Amino acid sequence: MKLLKMLITSGAIATLSFNSLALSGQSNDKHNELRATLSSKLGMQVSDIKPAAIEGLFEIMTARGLFYSSSDGRYLIRGHIFDTDNKFANLTEQSMAKMRSRKLESFTESMISYKAKDEKHTITVFTDVDCGYCRKLHSEMQQYNDLGITVNYLAFPRGGERSPAWTAMQSLWCSADQHKAMDELKAGVKITSATCPNRVPDHYQLGIEFGVTGTPAIILEDGTMIPGYQDAARLLEVLKQKS
Repeated sequence: MKLLKMLITSGAIATLSFNSLALSGQSNDKHNELRATLSSKLGMQVSDIKPAAIEGLFEIMTARGLFYSSSDGRYLIRGHIFDTDNKFANLTEQSMAKMRSRKLESFTESMISYKAKDEKHTITVFTDVDCGYCRKLHSEMQQYNDLGITVNYLAFPRGGERSPAWTAMQSLWCSADQHKAMDELKAGVKITSATCPNRVPDHYQLGIEFGVTGTPAIILEDGTMIPGYQDAARLLEVLKQKS
């Protein structure tokens, strides 16, 4: 009798495992089908697909940021989902923050860093050398560093590839002394033109993917993005709250 019960139990577990694998396979097939449909329609790479918080919708991560899609890929929604049962948590920003935090890791070596001696926090700033508030932030660099905030720069020339800032920032990233070149450009001084293999185009594309629409755009340690200038004292308070 005990043997019979064991066989029945084992059979039930095996059936559940088989059904789980089958459902998982169906889910993967559905995701792959949706990925192919959206890649074809959008003309861009779809990096990740998962069910959204709203039943029937899928969360689609692309090179142009996050979209929500119907199950057949016919309808797309661009916007934010808030959870009213959880203090109006911004579920869209939570997903974007995780993606930003993960992707920034591969860009560390191409950042221009202004390190705090007593580092307590690190921020990443998408910057444009012709942007007024970017220049203001840079002019106060010592204040950020004195409060223990290390500032890492990525390039985001707002005018795109044909803008003067694009050319200037490529020269900046190709400079022998990047800090000196950054300081000069942020002060409105022209620098010597230089060319080399650089990641300015990659920085710009990353900013698009992150949802950057203006500069400065500040990425916190958890991937949260703050658009616009923040003075050092206010930014420190935000970083402490996040910690």
